[in-house]
Amino acid sequence: MGGFGLRTPTQVDLSQRALQLLREDAQKIQQLIAVQLENLTAPKCPLYEEVLDTQMFGLSREIDFAVRAGLITREDGREIIHDLEQKLADLYTKVLPSPGER
Repeated sequence: MGGFGLRTPTQVDLSQRALQLLREDAQKIQQLIAVQLENLTAPKCPLYEEVLDTQMFGLSREIDFAVRAGLITREDGREIIHDLEQKLADLYTKVLPSPGER
């Protein structure tokens, strides 16, 4: 069994599919948070924070599972979370007025 470190086409397909699904879930979180932000009057609304925390926790558990199953690398998982956090930060600054605008 000398090919332990090599990945078969099926394993590559599974990894690509896992990454695609995780990125789709991250996109869904981004859309959900966008809707939440557009409908809020207070930036520190507990509902927003609870939804964000719950969604991010769920995604991190999905990523952890995919890493443990060998479907993605830990670095791929970190990249998904980092990209989503960056998109949410950008969204936050676009949707909510800065303190000087109130």
